[in-house]
Amino acid sequence: MKQTDVLIKPILTEKANAQQEKLRRYAFKVNRKANKLEIKKAIEEFYGVNVIDVNTAVAPGKNKARYTKAGFIQGMKSAYKKAFVTVAEGETIDLYANI
Repeated sequence: MKQTDVLIKPILTEKANAQQEKLRRYAFKVNRKANKLEIKKAIEEFYGVNVIDVNTAVAPGKNKARYTKAGFIQGMKSAYKKAFVTVAEGETIDLYANI
C-alpha cells in the first residue's frame, strides 16, 4: 500500500486535542486495510516525527434513518478505522499548519 493511501485525515475533536496536550497522542482516520507498521511509517515520513506507539480501533458502520417530506429514508453510515499515534518526548505534530 502506498504511503499516500494510508492516512485519510486527522481527527480534530475535543477529546483528541486533550490527548495531544497531555499524552502526545494524535488521532487519525486511516485506511481500513492499513496495519500498524504501515501507519507508523506513513506518519514518520509525512510529519517527520519519531513514533513510539500505534493503537488502532475500527468504528463499526451504523444504520441511519430519517423522516423527510419524501418519506422514510434508510441508509448506512460506513465503518472506518482510527489510529492513535504516540510521538516521542518533546516532539509535536502541527495539524493546523495547512488550514
